[in-house]
Amino acid sequence: MKRILIPALMLMLTSCTSVGAEQIRYEYGVFLGLGSEDTGKMEDYRIIVLDAQYFTEEQIHSLKDTGHTVLSYINVGALENFRPYYGSYEKFTLDVYENWEEEKWVDVSAPEWQGFMSELSQQLLGKGCDGLFVDNTDVYYHYHRDEIFDGLTEILSGFKEQGAYVSVNGGDVYLSEYMDRYGELPVTDAVNQETVWSSIDFDSGTFGKNPDEERAYFTDYLSRIKGMGKDVYLLEYTTDKALIKKIAGFCDDRGYTYYASSTLELLAPSAHGSQPAKDR
Repeated sequence: MKRILIPALMLMLTSCTSVGAEQIRYEYGVFLGLGSEDTGKMEDYRIIVLDAQYFTEEQIHSLKDTGHTVLSYINVGALENFRPYYGSYEKFTLDVYENWEEEKWVDVSAPEWQGFMSELSQQLLGKGCDGLFVDNTDVYYHYHRDEIFDGLTEILSGFKEQGAYVSVNGGDVYLSEYMDRYGELPVTDAVNQETVWSSIDFDSGTFGKNPDEERAYFTDYLSRIKGMGKDVYLLEYTTDKALIKKIAGFCDDRGYTYYASSTLELLAPSAHGSQPAKDR
């Protein structure tokens, strides 16, 4: 029998009774470049994506108590050299991540890495985070092997077993194959897709517009994700007001949520590129 499900994140949002919630102006913000001293910059945003490794449990709960839903970044498919655990897991790395030289792709099929991902996710959720913003499942695009597919599935399934709301950043090759194989998508609750409309020139450090064919590909992919009953978020990099207007209309028509950042490092709030908070 087909069941009608209420999305997990909607339950989190509607259950909030904070007196500060009515002051929230924008729906979604991704602030991976901000640290614990910057929590005040996030207060206008209902759904906040941050790197909880650099925040205390008290800071996370303070945000939640004032009406916010907090998702923590977790990097499942690559290993950054600035993480305190880098030395312990460097032996499982594969190759340097193009355009991000402080990162290396990691072998997600390694049981030791899978176990560590389970431990790390428990730590982040234990601080009070509502869910996980899961990065670099695109390791399967670069290392298109069954053991990598299975490793990602093991890790994501573990996150879900912990009761986390899971938002996969990108992951089109992995998630599309999962849907092709199984006709369902229990390993995630949402997809956050970067650069559907915008583009990044890493050589010059500038932003532009995606070609029509690239946008069409992601439009079809996200439509399929939405058809699975999942939430869809767009993360764009642009200050082009005309482009942001198109992004806003695109998301309004499809029931998606967007955030347009003015910096690649996701350092500062970008009110001109933020979707107004939705009624709950």
